[in-house]
Amino acid sequence: MSPALIRFDAPPATEPAIDHPRAERREAGNPERRTWTVYESTDDGVYAGFWDCEPGRWRIEMGATEHEYFHVIHGRARLYDEAGAMQEFGPGQAVVIPAGFKGSFEVLEPLRKHFVIVER
Repeated sequence: MSPALIRFDAPPATEPAIDHPRAERREAGNPERRTWTVYESTDDGVYAGFWDCEPGRWRIEMGATEHEYFHVIHGRARLYDEAGAMQEFGPGQAVVIPAGFKGSFEVLEPLRKHFVIVER
């Protein structure tokens, strides 16, 4: 029997995991981040779900084998690379953050995104 499909209509009714950027990475604010993991395959290193965040900015560093694809549902965010180049994303837009990326993530308006993380 094949595995069941997993829908991404809305976050699950379960409570999300809640966290904040680590103090040493914060650049502006201390936003609450909520994560609902909808799909997890630890054997394959694939995680997917919903992520909400309040406005704020913090430094990010993707692991050497960690890639993230995300699609903005609502809100606005900016990604800055180490050199300071910036790209802004809003509803309907998507991006891949490649393994090894270093920079900053800034939430301008309360953000909700679908995410898929692949660690290989």
